[in-house]
Amino acid sequence: MPRPLHRGVSGIRVSGNSNDFWDAEVKDNTEKEDLDRNHSSNQSFLSLRSPFRCFFQDNSPPKYGVTENGFTADPFGGGTPRSRHRLTMLFLKLSLVVIVILALTGSFWWTISISTSSRGHIFRGYRRLQEQLVSDLWDIGELSLGPSRLKEIEFCSEEYENYIPCFNVSENVALGYSDGNEYDRLCGHGSRKSCLVLPPVNYKIPLRWPTGKEVIWVANVKITGQEVFSSGSLTKRMMMLEEDQISFRSASLMFDGVEDYSHQIAEMIGLRSESNFIQAGVRTILDIGCGYGSFGAHLFSKQLLTMCIANYESSGSQVQLTLERGLPAMIGSFNSKQLPYPSLSFDMLHCARCGVDWDKKDGIFLIEADRVLKPGGYFVWTSPLTNVHTFLRDKEKQKRWIFVRDFAENLCWELISQQDETVVWKKTNKKSCYSSRAVGCPDRVIVMYVSRKPGSFPPICSKGQDVESAYYRPLQNCIGGTNSHQWVPIEERATWPFRSNLNKNELELYGLHSEELVVDTANYKTAVRNYWSLLSPLIFSDHPKRPGDEDPSPPYNMFRNVLDMNARYGGFNAALLEAGKSVWVMNVVPTTGPNYLPLVLDRGYIGVFHNWCEAFPTYPRTYDMVHADGLLSLETSQYRRCTMLDLLTEIDRLLRPEGWVIIHDKAPLIESARALTVQLKWDARVVEIESNSDERLLICQKPFFKRQATS
Repeated sequence: MPRPLHRGVSGIRVSGNSNDFWDAEVKDNTEKEDLDRNHSSNQSFLSLRSPFRCFFQDNSPPKYGVTENGFTADPFGGGTPRSRHRLTMLFLKLSLVVIVILALTGSFWWTISISTSSRGHIFRGYRRLQEQLVSDLWDIGELSLGPSRLKEIEFCSEEYENYIPCFNVSENVALGYSDGNEYDRLCGHGSRKSCLVLPPVNYKIPLRWPTGKEVIWVANVKITGQEVFSSGSLTKRMMMLEEDQISFRSASLMFDGVEDYSHQIAEMIGLRSESNFIQAGVRTILDIGCGYGSFGAHLFSKQLLTMCIANYESSGSQVQLTLERGLPAMIGSFNSKQLPYPSLSFDMLHCARCGVDWDKKDGIFLIEADRVLKPGGYFVWTSPLTNVHTFLRDKEKQKRWIFVRDFAENLCWELISQQDETVVWKKTNKKSCYSSRAVGCPDRVIVMYVSRKPGSFPPICSKGQDVESAYYRPLQNCIGGTNSHQWVPIEERATWPFRSNLNKNELELYGLHSEELVVDTANYKTAVRNYWSLLSPLIFSDHPKRPGDEDPSPPYNMFRNVLDMNARYGGFNAALLEAGKSVWVMNVVPTTGPNYLPLVLDRGYIGVFHNWCEAFPTYPRTYDMVHADGLLSLETSQYRRCTMLDLLTEIDRLLRPEGWVIIHDKAPLIESARALTVQLKWDARVVEIESNSDERLLICQKPFFKRQATS
């Protein structure tokens, strides 16, 4: 590499292992020769950071007691009986280590006492030399003990190149699931594959944003030409197959259809155009059955953030193609479980021929839609069922439309406009609407209510049912969100981008002080600057990891899809946007930690609950960068049914070839994770933070391993 990883970064120091791909720091040759001679005579004297290593067997794990599963072992937990002579020799060697440490410490205090005027300068210089010595010893210890004992994980077979744990249709059918439930997420059955998912044979690195939004490689997604041409919905038809590419370019004859369609929705709401959605309080949109993301791609230029959800599909996946375009998406369905979002999450829900039968199961899908919709938010439905000319000729369609219309009114939704096949409802701003539906309502509502069978009117959820941490709970047949402290109409919230900086009163709703958010924001601003200083020289250099292809030239975007595995308040997301990075962030709030997901969503970001002992609901090769701050500490502080290796293997599945992983955590956990990166075949590097010696950064890159074509 022509440039070191740590160029341009202050306050950090870089150390590596045997498979590092960065240039190593310059070391003292004489010092290393002495260490090598000591190593040849005594392999136990390998690391000053663990003087108790000499009491372990030779095959003991490296550094902080890294086990094969990635947990930290007890350094006093065992050992084989030693002979008296052996114990004496080891005691003498340990004594030598103590003497060296005492000598260095005494030398340090003597040196800084020479002159009080130069005290700070001498201390910093001495500390650098001391840290360099320890770093050299660490590296030698890693070379001799660590990686050689860890077996690399094998690659999965070709049939698993689009593998998603928890979504096994054939297994679900065998268990008796049907009526669409066979496509549901079921993580309790079967075990995850302990192998690394390889890309398809002709996989190519996606084109950089914004070019990649309009053009993707056919080989990167599991879709056939026939599926492209037979796509049914409006957004699906906005595709053109061009040799080895799929094009969504604006030159397509269908593009004007989406632009006109979004403009029509804005006018139905009473706005001049879709550019005014922001002024109406709309920032985040849940696009149900999104096609291939064209609706969200168009609205992105209007500062609107659209999350695509769709059922699991073995091929021609809406979610997979949307993510390949660099747009937010995840697998999600209304079949039997609640979506992994808290109540009152989105400003608008959109369904354009999305495949959901809203009139089925006594309207329970509409109840779930109401739960995740903010007060004053909009529900947009485009379907042949809503076309007056169609259902007047078809009594069955007319019956289905009347059910949806009446049920929506029962949910306190106001029908504000209907044009052609599109209907727009607005959710009520007032909780009092729910309690006044049966008493004091307009006559037409009473008649409608009486005409329905008794007991069909959805009740309001109790506090026990209306929980904020909804994580794939069974669908509730009651109206949720009314007990939430975040019941604030979208019109009363600050518009984007001011929405991301919540005021003191708003933060009190989440139990936070404004100072906490200020500190969190400042910390992540510094972190983002350091990340980019570390990564920029590497990303824009000619490194040899991409077989057959050249790197894109600047100023193309470095990353587009970013996964924050422990989002907390969404500070990483905020810092990236403030730094001008054209990215979107999937803010994940672990189910094992504090629930700040409502705060993240109210700031105008997107996010989801997730249990990291289970597979994330997305396809392989989804994200360009994965960020985990404090996640290892959070996960290992509790009784877990998975290991650190399971967690890192899942990250490998989610990460695109040549993608990057940044893990910030306590030093012992970072060393455990670094040892496991050998099994994953990642290029890894540890960065020490000088201002806090108890924490480290682990920066990794996933190499591009190409699958060989079979004859």
